[in-house]
Amino acid sequence: MARKTLEKREDLKLRLIEAARNRIATDGLSNLRARDVTQDVGCALGGLYTVFADLDDLVIHVNSATLKMLEAFLTLAEVKDHTPTDRLRNLARGYLRFAVAHRNLWKALFDHRPPDDRPSPEWHLQEHMFLMGVIAEPLAELQPTMSETARAIRARTLFGAVHGVVSISLEGRFVGLPVESLEQELDDFILTIATGATARQG
Repeated sequence: MARKTLEKREDLKLRLIEAARNRIATDGLSNLRARDVTQDVGCALGGLYTVFADLDDLVIHVNSATLKMLEAFLTLAEVKDHTPTDRLRNLARGYLRFAVAHRNLWKALFDHRPPDDRPSPEWHLQEHMFLMGVIAEPLAELQPTMSETARAIRARTLFGAVHGVVSISLEGRFVGLPVESLEQELDDFILTIATGATARQG
């Protein structure tokens, strides 16, 4: 009996995550309502709170699934034998393509702010950090004498630069770039960074 209860609970959890994901993808994070999500899965409003602490907890789990989607978009395995510059280019391209294809889910990764008294759990923060790790790997090849701490900072800086230009461009800010030219500009930007890193190493 207990096993069936756990299975039902897990099934409800997965269905709520999927329903919330679909709502965010269609309407954006700001329009997400607990009542709409529970109606979509056919359960009472209280059912949500049997598997999640609150709506913020549900959004964290949606964002976790989104990060897994993003990782798949980056096609890391397909370019593992490429040059570090090409791997960095691949990351930038994949990130842009994911943001364009799943804009609302991508925005939710950065727009969601959990309550001050209950910050994001450590396991979710570590999921966010996977991007820094995959950026740091090719950087280590470009600048092998750089310390691990400095490399981690450089990875964050590079991510911030790419994310920034993608964000302001997709938001249509006046300093943004047309989406159709973004990929080439990111390619050229990464090449400039990689060339500079190699020159400093030499």
